[in-house]
This record gives sequence, C-alpha cells and structure tokens, in this order.
Amino acid sequence: MQLIRPDININFVGARYKALALSTVLILIGVAAYIYRGGLPMGVDFAGGTLIQIQFKQPTTPDAIRSALKDLAGASSIQQIGAASDHEYLIRTELITSELQSLSGSIEERLDDTFGKDEASVRRVEMVGPKVGADLRQKALFAVYYALLLMAIYVSGRFEFKWVKSGIMAGVLVFGVYLLEIAGLDATILILAALVVTLVLCWFLELPYALGALLSLLHDVLIVVGAFALAGKEFTLEVLAAILTIVGFSINDTIIIFDRVRENLRKDKKQDIHALINTSVNQTLSRTILTSGTVFLVTVCLFVFGGTVIHDFAFAMLVGIITGTYSTVFVASLVVIAYYELKGRKKVARRAEA
Repeated sequence: MQLIRPDININFVGARYKALALSTVLILIGVAAYIYRGGLPMGVDFAGGTLIQIQFKQPTTPDAIRSALKDLAGASSIQQIGAASDHEYLIRTELITSELQSLSGSIEERLDDTFGKDEASVRRVEMVGPKVGADLRQKALFAVYYALLLMAIYVSGRFEFKWVKSGIMAGVLVFGVYLLEIAGLDATILILAALVVTLVLCWFLELPYALGALLSLLHDVLIVVGAFALAGKEFTLEVLAAILTIVGFSINDTIIIFDRVRENLRKDKKQDIHALINTSVNQTLSRTILTSGTVFLVTVCLFVFGGTVIHDFAFAMLVGIITGTYSTVFVASLVVIAYYELKGRKKVARRAEA
C-alpha cells in the first residue's frame, strides 16, 4: 500500500512565513499562560512536600476530603484524577515528614472515621524535601540544556564536518556554565543566557545545520512547556523524561531530512536552495509520516489506557510528537534556507563537497 506518491511535490517552503507566524503565536500563547499562572505548577518532585493518592468506593468531594484531613495534611490542594467513576484524588501538601508509614496509617484511620470503614484506601504517599526539590529543578534545567547542546554538536559534526570547532565550542560553554553555577548565578537565568550564546556562536561559527537543529528542538520544548502551562498541568520528573525523549525523537527526523539535503546538494550545487530543500522534505515525507504516525498511535493508547501515573508523560509526548514533526519540516530546514540567503550559498556548498 502506497500512502505517499514518490513524485509528490508539496510546497513546504512556500508556506514558511505562515509556519513562522503559527509557531510564534503558539509560543506566545504558552509564554502568556506561563506568566498568567505565575510559572508552571511544580510537582512534589521539584517543589518539595508530600503527595497523597486516595481512592474512594463512593463519590465524594474535595471539600469533604479537605475537611476530614485538615489537621493531618495542613494546607493542601486536592485534584480528582482518572475517570470520574474511579473516585480517585491526589492531595498535594507542603507537609514534610519522615514518618510516611505513620502518616499513611493516620490518614486511613481518619478517612475510616469520616467516610466509613474500608470506604477509602491510601494508594501512595511520597515525600520530597525542599532542598532536594530545588536541586532537582536545577538539574532538570541543565539536563534539557545539555541535551540540546549535545544534539547540536552531533549535527554539526555529522553534516558540517566541524567536530573540532563544535567540540571546542561545547567545551567552552560547559566550562563557562559550570563556573557561573559555582558562582551562584540563578539556574534559570544561566540556562537562558547559555542558550542565547549557543545560538549566536552557531551563527558566527557558520554551523547552519546545528543552528537549525537547535532552534527546532528549542521550539519543541517551548511549545510542550507552554501546553502544560496552558492546561495547568504539573511539571514532574515524568514530564522531564518526556521532554528529553521528544528531543531525541525530533532530532531523528531532522537528521534524516538534513542527510537528504546534503545528498541533493552534492548532486546539483547550482539548484535553487528553496527547490532543493523542498525536494528533500518531499522525498523524506513518507518516512516522516509513517514514523511519527506509528509513534503517535502508540502514545494515544498510553494516554487513553495508561492510567493516571503515565497520563502527563503521554500528554507531553503527544504534543511533542506533533510539534517535533512540524518543526523538522518548517523550522529546522527553513533555518538552513535563511542561512543560505543571508550568508550566501558558496560557503555552504564548499562544506557539502567535503
């Protein structure tokens, strides 16, 4: 069965300005949601505190649960999770205690007194200290940044044959970030500054493929984070794992298209860059759709049937698969076009001859 004709010729390049406008709008909506909510709601992993998951046999309300546990859980937020028929609730509180087993037993006793014997069960109780949470937040930022940097370095070496130059750039950036981290600079400001410096260096060191890959990955991360801010979902370790997975998935498609661009450039160095990029994207379109489509279907199954524990991970993956496929075609490839237009074709053509 042939899903995509081999001679298909969709004008992706012609839609680049519309794509740019769409990406800008999506990112701005995410930033606005982030600012409006005062940042992402952090899970217990990053914020510190105690997480309590309770399941009831009969319908109840968050107010009833809060009233029953007010002197045990303190100030807390209560959220219903899963299907309504599950009667399952997640309680997040700033309470810190090392006696989790004792706390679980006390909660079960109080629930039995309020709702009846065996009408409620404590599914899990997890605690993370505030220092551990702050440390995890910082490590999460560095993990995302280093993943983006290493992907950009690999693409630079793979397609521009500048392993030494890109390796030195990476070493200087990593060492600089390390020194500023020791100096006590805020991790968020540090990572944002490092990203800007990385993008600028990619431009001036003439690494267009690395620049395109980095911008497309950054585009994916921003949209996924914006989707979580818009939906009011918590940012947890599972979501961080999803973001790192998305980075790997997205760069895979980008590499395939870049490889075809390089092959076509070697065949005909006089071909118009717009036509060359468009031809390369169309030639790899079937593989892109099949790969992304199969992963998307599996992730939908995870999202629908995976349960509450995996729900946010699957949500992040769904958004990331869509935006990752989109950015490969409309961000990474078109950054290379912009570079050709602004820097001139000759420098890049010489690189393809290597």
